[in-house]
Amino acid sequence: MDCQIQHVAYANTGYFSSIIIDYLKEHEQLKPFYSYSITQPNFTEIIAHRRQYPFYRELLVEELLKQYAKLELSEKLRENIFSLQQENTFTVCTAHQPNLFTGYLYVIYKIVHIIKLAETLNERYPHYHIVPVYFMGSEDNDLNELSSVYIARHHLRWNTDQQGAVGRMKPDKELENLIQQISQLLPATIHTQELISLFRDAYLQHSNIQDATLYLINALFGEYGLVVFIPDRRAFKQAMIPIFEEELLHQTTQHLVQQTIQQLSVYYPVQAHPREINLFYLNDQIRERIVKNDSQWKVLHSDISWDEHSLKSWINQYPEQISPNVMLRGLMQEKLLPNLAFVGGGGELAYWLELKSLFDHFNVHYPLLLLRTSWLWIPQKIYRIMERLHIECADVFQHPDVLIKRYVMQEAGSSISLQVQRKQIEQLYEQIALQARSVDPTLVASVHAARVRSLHMLENLELKMLRAQKKKMHIQTAQIERIHQQLFPENQLQERIENLADYYAIYGKDFIATLHQYVDPLLMAFTVATYV
Repeated sequence: MDCQIQHVAYANTGYFSSIIIDYLKEHEQLKPFYSYSITQPNFTEIIAHRRQYPFYRELLVEELLKQYAKLELSEKLRENIFSLQQENTFTVCTAHQPNLFTGYLYVIYKIVHIIKLAETLNERYPHYHIVPVYFMGSEDNDLNELSSVYIARHHLRWNTDQQGAVGRMKPDKELENLIQQISQLLPATIHTQELISLFRDAYLQHSNIQDATLYLINALFGEYGLVVFIPDRRAFKQAMIPIFEEELLHQTTQHLVQQTIQQLSVYYPVQAHPREINLFYLNDQIRERIVKNDSQWKVLHSDISWDEHSLKSWINQYPEQISPNVMLRGLMQEKLLPNLAFVGGGGELAYWLELKSLFDHFNVHYPLLLLRTSWLWIPQKIYRIMERLHIECADVFQHPDVLIKRYVMQEAGSSISLQVQRKQIEQLYEQIALQARSVDPTLVASVHAARVRSLHMLENLELKMLRAQKKKMHIQTAQIERIHQQLFPENQLQERIENLADYYAIYGKDFIATLHQYVDPLLMAFTVATYV
């Protein structure tokens, strides 16, 4: 798959928050909220710091082997899993919920990013071995987001009345029908057949969404040595018991994170707020918040409750029934993995910047935070039109009205611009003001009002001339609007709407291979790719 690559500064796209742009620039007010430089990351230093914290290497390997027991492992993946026992092995990690059919394109970008980051670090630091890990947030219960997918410009949804953690939900006839619908929407190519077969094997041959997603991600990325980490296991929850108990008894997260939020909110909007208790009760049917009322703890919308004695007993006997929310999920990830860097989107990094004091309190290593790669794919046909309209890759992020006005002014600016006349009017009224002041100084205000009216009339006339010129150039203006519609579906970045399926149907695994080839994991810039 041939493509040309250009890079655009994130700040120039208009799609990233001020806190992320400032983080990428390492603004002074953000430095207390993270541990390592993003502009000049020193991984030797990061490894030295990570060595100072506890490891769970034997537990990690033992549970991963159980998790992968029924799957075929690539040699590279098998080596990576066993290497986690070695003291010179570390990880780089990304995380996401198990969205159906891989979800949004940016999930793919996240995964490719950490794969390439691990490879890059292995080349630069040959005395260490770095393993890419995808942390699956399968305990999430946001079915509204996780069950929807956008393929072939159609919004599709898995309609199910199942509740609780999405990862534990069971594929059903409705999901089978959805796969059939996708097969009819995608172009009839050999790659489409391959992808639909993969979807069927994943979702119709496994008992829950968690296992289906593990199968699917392994089929797509196992050859690169990607390790999928599913935290919904009793042994992993047992390692979290001290943190779970303190959170339930003392509400530590809210106290610490709220202090950080107060400091950050001076400069930035708050990304996520902690609850009083940031843990859920989890079983196969429900995932509900745990709340505290006086001396009792209760599961919302249920009859389950504990006093302090029975709560402590429950925590130690059934830790698998405890599920962290977004505030504690990263803490669990970093406690269990020998991790150096976390790769996330803008929203993720914004709330991670709220959490450093929490990590410090629980003696958990706070990793380097890297912004995941972002891509914009421009078909060759669209790119040729852009060239004719003098639209650069960095320009396409602007609103189409801005691009249209600029194009019209470029092509017919001299015939519709009244800039010369505007200067002449300014000079004329300056002369009138001097003359009026000599007669009566109070007349100057009337001259100024007349000047404003004249300039306003001139501005309206120029706008009318611009609109008239746009009509003459209706073909070009329509092309600019279509460019925006194709590159920014529903006025969003491609990666936040589209799915891998549209690209896989045409290019197959070459699409992933192309991402892998061209991604620069340490270059913090938006990638614009023109493909044939």
